[in-house]
Amino acid sequence: MTATQFTASTGTGDSGRAAVAVALPTPDRRPRRRGQWAAWAFLAPVVIYLVVFYAYPLFRNLDLSLRDYTVRSFIDGTAPFVWFANYVTVFQDPTFWPALANTATFTLVSIVFQYSIGMALAVFFFQRFPLSTTLRALFLVPWLLPLLVSASAWSWMLNSDSGVVNYLLSLVGVDAVNWLTSPQWALVSVLIANIWIGAPFNLVILYSGLQNIASDIYEAASIDGANAWQKFWRITFPLLRPVSAITILLGLVYTLKVFDIIWIMTRGGPGSSSTTFAIWSYRLGFGSALPDLSPAAAVGNLLIVIALVFGLIYIRAQRRLEV
Repeated sequence: MTATQFTASTGTGDSGRAAVAVALPTPDRRPRRRGQWAAWAFLAPVVIYLVVFYAYPLFRNLDLSLRDYTVRSFIDGTAPFVWFANYVTVFQDPTFWPALANTATFTLVSIVFQYSIGMALAVFFFQRFPLSTTLRALFLVPWLLPLLVSASAWSWMLNSDSGVVNYLLSLVGVDAVNWLTSPQWALVSVLIANIWIGAPFNLVILYSGLQNIASDIYEAASIDGANAWQKFWRITFPLLRPVSAITILLGLVYTLKVFDIIWIMTRGGPGSSSTTFAIWSYRLGFGSALPDLSPAAAVGNLLIVIALVFGLIYIRAQRRLEV
């Protein structure tokens, strides 16, 4: 162990000063360095995972959208740079505006109904009546089922000829509806299925948020004469804002990239009536013998930018709430 020297002055009156050398130990930096290396060792798997499965695919997708890739050039890597020509091609494509409108409609309507239904169910089950736990567990079934199973089930139920929905409508005198093959109803059909699948997720998150609200607040409101609606609007809803914000953000990101449900039920048709950006990107990249890989990547990047914008809006809103 090393030491440092310092001189102290002592003395009384005019007797002078005496220098005294005292040795002090120098702090050993090795334990601190070992702790830093241990921290980096724990972080390394996460960093590697993010780089391999997030950063690199994003970089490759951006590279795809800025080059003119064909099947051959995709293999040998000789695609020339065309910069933003693929984005111009996407914006000028006749499918762009219908796909944008369908994406916006599908996302916003899904989020509104999923959140509203989830909130209503969370408040309902929070009353803790008999069998509430069992019924709440049953409501989770749509969320737990594989999307392939859920979409296939809805395709069967909404079948124009043999579907159970049209059969029930016929019992009350309503003519059969071409749910999956009509341009007017195709988007509605996939919306119904997506809302049914996503509402239980909102139920789980919002119910967890309700459990964090102190019961004393509701008791005080009851003493003051507040009814059920006033308790919800002035207590439950404001105190659930942070939970509601993250629920809506997660629902937004999930709904923007929904592919399985739409593809299984309508394949984005008829025509482009139920085509979203996710379906359009898949069609461009894998829907033909000669795929348009670069425009498909450009459409995918547009989805990423939209999700990023809403994520930044959420972060900004959270900072304002914290202030």
